[in-house]
Amino acid sequence: MQSSPHGLSRFNTLPAAEAERALQTCCGSLHWTRRLAAHRPYPDLGALLAAADEAVYDFVPADLDEALSRETLPLPPHGSYSVAHTALGAAHSAYESRFGHAFVICLDGYGPDEALDQLLAGIRSRLGNDPEEERVLSWDELRRLARGRLARLVRSLDARTEPQEAIDPQEPADSGRPDSASDSPYVAV
Repeated sequence: MQSSPHGLSRFNTLPAAEAERALQTCCGSLHWTRRLAAHRPYPDLGALLAAADEAVYDFVPADLDEALSRETLPLPPHGSYSVAHTALGAAHSAYESRFGHAFVICLDGYGPDEALDQLLAGIRSRLGNDPEEERVLSWDELRRLARGRLARLVRSLDARTEPQEAIDPQEPADSGRPDSASDSPYVAV
């Protein structure tokens, strides 16, 4: 993921509280957000993403539970039929009932025409997992989601003119979806 030094520089110089608020939009773990904010400045996006991965790898069960509790039901891609909304709602309800948290999946790299199919296939296939196996998969998907959101956050800072503007890397830009990069149609989960 490309990022200009200006966006990362802005991230590195945000006041700590503002950086933590921005990071909370990437991952719901307070431990993760505080750790990333405290270890600034980062020399480049790769170093920031590596630090984000390391912070997730160090999650204790409570960190994962906290992060998963802040995830929400994914939105079907814009223009999908109400049948898709119904199918997704039913699958998510069954998933949440079985595992006790929102379904998380990173769909970066899938086109808008593939996202809904991948989302529904993913939730259906993972419903058969045992709880411990699903916890490990959810942990890795959450890590991937946080990476993508973090990269979008830094990119969004590059485009901002006022440092105090609200920062939300899930904010729709050109496609009506949370990811503004046309090559990475992200479906928020």
